[in-house]
Order: sequence, then C-alpha cells, then structure tokens
Amino acid sequence: MIGQQGFGGINNKERVMKNTKHIWFGIVLIALISCKKSEAVNAKTNTVKAPAGFRVIGYMPEPDVESGAALSFDYSRVNYVNIAFINPDNNGNFAATPGLSAVIAQAHQAKAKVMISIGGGSAPAYYATLLADSKRSDFINTLVNLTVADGFDGVDVDLEGPRIDANYESFVTALSAALKAKGKLLTAAIATAYQSQYTDAALSHFDFVNVMSYDKTGPWNPANPGQHSPYDMAVSDLDYWTNTRGIAKDKLSLGVPFYGYGFGQGAPGDISFKDLVTQYPGAENADQVTVSGGGIIYYNGIPTIKKKTQLALANAGGVMIWQLSQDAGGDKSLLSTIDAEISSSGTK
Repeated sequence: MIGQQGFGGINNKERVMKNTKHIWFGIVLIALISCKKSEAVNAKTNTVKAPAGFRVIGYMPEPDVESGAALSFDYSRVNYVNIAFINPDNNGNFAATPGLSAVIAQAHQAKAKVMISIGGGSAPAYYATLLADSKRSDFINTLVNLTVADGFDGVDVDLEGPRIDANYESFVTALSAALKAKGKLLTAAIATAYQSQYTDAALSHFDFVNVMSYDKTGPWNPANPGQHSPYDMAVSDLDYWTNTRGIAKDKLSLGVPFYGYGFGQGAPGDISFKDLVTQYPGAENADQVTVSGGGIIYYNGIPTIKKKTQLALANAGGVMIWQLSQDAGGDKSLLSTIDAEISSSGTK
C-alpha cells in the first residue's frame, strides 16, 4: 500500500509566505521520493490487499474420509472443504459414508464450512437420467435431505462435459431454491473448456463458482505434452468469466493444482506434489522436472502458486485447491504458500 507522509513545518504561515517556491519544490521532491520508495516496496513484496471474505476452498477426497486420513488435516487452514465425491446410485439414493460425521465435526470446530460435492470428472452417466424431468424433483429432495441430515453447509456441483446437458439449468435452479429454503449454500466447479454449456441463468444461482484452471492437457493427450496449468491460463480464465460472462470477481475462486502430469519416457502419468518433492529434491521451486528416462513432469511449484494467489487476490474472491491430501509438508507446502500470501495482504 502506498503510504501517506506529512510534511513538517509547512503549516507555519509566515514561512510559507516567504518561501513559497522553495517549499512547493520540497513538497514535490519529497512526494516523488515517497512514491518511488512505495513503488520499490510494492515491487519487492508484490502484494495486494485481499478482498473482504477472501476464500480458501479445498477438495478432500471421499476415500480419505473413509480411511480416516482426512482427520489428520488442520481445517483451520481453509474456509471451505468440499468432500469429493459423494455420488448417488442410479436411483438417486446415497449410501452412508463411513467417517463422515467425524470429519464434518472437526471441520466445523475449526470454523470451516463443509460441502457435499457431487459429480467429478468421472461422474456416472446416469446423472443424465437423474437430472431429467421425471427424476429431478425426487433426486433434489434426496440430496437436500442428506445435506441437512449429515450437517453439510451446502452442495457443490461438479458436473463436467456431457453431464452439463439441457437439464443442467433446470436442475441448478430447483436445487438452489430447495437449498436456500434450508439456509444452505450452492456452489459449482466450472471449466472454461465447457463455457458454451453453462447458461447465464444457471450460473446466477451459485453463491460462488470455482474455476478449474488446470488440466489443459494430460496423460489422455500424449501428443500434446506440456504445462497443464500455466499462469497465463489462470489470467485468461478469470478474464473470461469476469469480462465476457459478467460474473462479479468476488464470486470467482481460482482453481490451482496440487499435482502434476508426466509425459515421455519414465515419467508417471500423474503424481501428487507431496510425492514429487520427495522424489525430486528442489522440485518445489520449479514448474517442471526431467526424470531419469528423459520424460518431463509438469506442475505448479511454490513460485507459481504464489503468483497465482496474488492474481486471485487482485482479480477473484478466493483460491480453490484440487486437492488437499496431495500437498507437501513443512516449508514445501503449497497451502502454506497460499496462506502466507493472503497473510501478507494484511487481511488474514
């Protein structure tokens, strides 16, 4: 922030009258020096003040809930945790999730809200039937009842690709009304790759949306190796949803990856950031690493996560993480990097 400095002595009326030219020259000179010093500080720290209510959202895999591993996470480090994914059977019914109540209780004790996240990149094809007119009402009632009974704070909709069909808007509209009646939230994970499939009406019903600014390429596209979550993708995604689609920036959360994808000889198809920095010392300070076979793993290291957090602080209302259990510990933690950037903004 640019500081304001007073100018001692300029309120002396007699002195001002006698030395007007000298004093104004001095004022201009000091002001220029002050601005330059402030610019130097800003260039060095490169921080902006966080918007009020700036969010940190993290996805927690449902298998980690069942295994108990999710209980080892410190939920005071996030504002929202999305349990991913809890999907129904083909009749729209949900099975009980072992360990869920303990995780929700622990997160709530840490003042974090917990969302049930449905769908995912591999969501069952029968969602098309559940969202259709004949099944939609019953499915929404079941989903809302589960949200209330289990103590969730809302629902996160992560339907992708063909699951964003002609019934998506009707489903979101009705689900929003049912959740609001219970005092619950509705959010979504969205991707610019599916931009034409989201209607403005559907998007208007979400309390906020999490932009999946990653998976530009991956193991499914071996002919297109490279960075799957570059910084310029984050810039472009936020620009599109804000300036083309008209979503207020405080309703956008910038998604960042805690994993990498490998291409070429000897590179794993995918790898968590935690395993990456363990296997390749120093990798936390880069965005790619070459393995012994010659293949390359692409990911976001600490410098890029820091830069993306600064971007979100300036142009969004939060940061979303896929996913929490993939983070490294100690001074290599990407979540700690995000937290430090928010803290340095003077808000947290």
